[in-house]
Amino acid sequence: MGEQYRVVALGGAGAMGRPVVEALAGRADIAELVIADRDTAAAARLAVKYANASAATVDASDPVRLRELFRDADLVVNTTGPFFRLGVPILRAAIESRTHYADICDDWEPTLDMLAMDAQARDAGVIAVIGAGASPGTSNMLAALATRELDTVEDVHTAWPVDVPFVGDDPADGAAGGESAAVVHWMQQLSGTIRIWAGGAPAERPPLEPVRLDYPGLGAGTAYTVGHPEPLTLPMTCSIIRDSACVMVVKPETAAYLMTLREEIDRGSLSLEQAAAAIESPTAGRFARSALRRLSLRGPGALPPFFALATGVRDGRPCRIGARLIGSPRGMARATGIPLSLAAAQILDGSVRAPGVHPPDAVLDPERYFEELSAHCDPPRTGRDEVVRVDRTP
Repeated sequence: MGEQYRVVALGGAGAMGRPVVEALAGRADIAELVIADRDTAAAARLAVKYANASAATVDASDPVRLRELFRDADLVVNTTGPFFRLGVPILRAAIESRTHYADICDDWEPTLDMLAMDAQARDAGVIAVIGAGASPGTSNMLAALATRELDTVEDVHTAWPVDVPFVGDDPADGAAGGESAAVVHWMQQLSGTIRIWAGGAPAERPPLEPVRLDYPGLGAGTAYTVGHPEPLTLPMTCSIIRDSACVMVVKPETAAYLMTLREEIDRGSLSLEQAAAAIESPTAGRFARSALRRLSLRGPGALPPFFALATGVRDGRPCRIGARLIGSPRGMARATGIPLSLAAAQILDGSVRAPGVHPPDAVLDPERYFEELSAHCDPPRTGRDEVVRVDRTP
């Protein structure tokens, strides 16, 4: 038997954590999988399903308990949010414990703070892969496939679906999932200002700005910006000389309603939690204000639901390369948690060797990533080509 590891699944009993636990529990090289969660009963119920799992109680805001939990672990996989509150202190505890780390952070603000901890991680010999979920995560891997075909990269956009049909949809997810941490996060990233890449440099912009994109072989459509880490991390792995943003593929009526909520959040008349609740229970007044705005908005047109699109130059000619997801684990929780387990696998088997804080596309092998993702799709696929399709202008 080869080397054996102890892995801590922080938040492992939660919606995002359970798919990670399920995927990692079957690995022969994990001697102990610690399901660490503030919900002790849920962690215990999940742990009894797997021979190599145990349960632990943890408050993710307690740095002393985190260091104690991480001290004898080889790897921490973190699905505990919201990351704009917990991402930095949890990564700090992992670095101080000299424990490798991977998470699903999808907030751009703590992404910057965690990237700034790169020197600390390198000094401690810690590998940290942040934002290894769906978006960011799978989106970064799609961008890696698209940009590597260009000699010069001008623009890169990553996109994910809100209310358009997608192969990974799960009816059990509902329209918005209630006042979950994910929806509160979404409201934060649709209010205030967000960080994008514009004119070859970081820039502050309001969210929900329309972006017209022309996807090769399918056609054009309009998507809307959202605050996500990809525009901050993609320029670290390829030289983007013009623009990059993360956008939502969303119907005009939904975009209009989100704009109405954004105005109320920015005025201070609506908290993030109240805005999350208003997704599920819209009022007649907000509907009316949204209806007027909707008349001026464009829709997604021919855009696919989940993709990365890179424009630039190849062999001296202008070129557009798109990479789109055509197979996926079903539901938001699995589509986010399974990618984290794939990142963990590349850390555990030594494929990722460089200490430091990294975005996924800086250290993960995209070919292997999509090959392994195929086995976790619903229904299972048989390889990379059944999960991702790369499209090119002639």
